Amino acid sequence: MGEIENRPHDPSLMRISDADRQRVADVLRDAAGDGRLDLEELDERLEATWHAKTYADLVPITVDLQAAGPVAPPAPARRTPSGVPAVGHASSVAIMGDCKRRGVWHVPERHTAFALMGSVTLDLREALLSGHETHIFASVVMGDVKVLVPAHVHVVVDGTPIMGDYGQAKDRVPAELGPDSPVVRVRGVALMGSVQVQRLPAPGTPRKYLGTY
Repeated sequence: MGEIENRPHDPSLMRISDADRQRVADVLRDAAGDGRLDLEELDERLEATWHAKTYADLVPITVDLQAAGPVAPPAPARRTPSGVPAVGHASSVAIMGDCKRRGVWHVPERHTAFALMGSVTLDLREALLSGHETHIFASVVMGDVKVLVPAHVHVVVDGTPIMGDYGQAKDRVPAELGPDSPVVRVRGVALMGSVQVQRLPAPGTPRKYLGTY
């Protein structure tokens, strides 16, 4: 008993509940509905889910399902207002490290973000969006993904937290939405990690103009 008591605390070894298993089962069924799992794979993973004992047991069941939609092709180059081609990225991945997309960059209509014991930052405040609606499939396993948006972007967050957090943080600037506002939809799974979307002022905005919002 003394050896067990002296071991470092590892949250991944904590016991899971039936509610946790049900959330994973829902993710698997959604994946099958999207065509990312066939029926045989669905049955196998559902069986593994209901036999899982700890959060660590759930990692291999869901880790390859972070892209909750069709895989995006390489993004074509778009040009900035100055005429310089903007770099396009179809995915952002961090495995035990950091991945940051900032400044002027091209965001395809579907972008995948995944962090495994790492951190991904997607700053959309100066980014060039491909269309009126952008889908970001953001998932983490013991990591975090931050999506930063400007005041005029409408955000819809629909993620599944499993011993984690998936949602929209408090805005730092008030929303300025209208009928032509672009829409960013964020969905995925946060397994023992965090996916947060936050509305921030434009880069370089002096603090004195930010008010007390």
